[in-house]
Amino acid sequence: MVEINEGQKRIREGQEEVREKFQEISEEAAKLKEETNLISKQSAANQLRLDLMFEIIKARAENDYAKDAELTQALRDLTGKQNLSKSKPSEEKQEKD
Repeated sequence: MVEINEGQKRIREGQEEVREKFQEISEEAAKLKEETNLISKQSAANQLRLDLMFEIIKARAENDYAKDAELTQALRDLTGKQNLSKSKPSEEKQEKD
């Protein structure tokens, strides 16, 4: 009878260890997913900036100063918005701490 109780106790301890490890893996997966989403957003933002820069260079090569000025302003606006959005999460994080 004692051997059966000890066996059941070891099984429960093993199950608890598995649950804890599963929880740790789930948390790590959630963090990785969040990081992946952030990298994807950053990549899209970088591509948009590069597209604008290419269009600016093209406009300058064609001596289209109006288009150059318009695209340059669009790039400045976009960069400003991105800088603001980068600073907001850090401010929120500081408020939580």
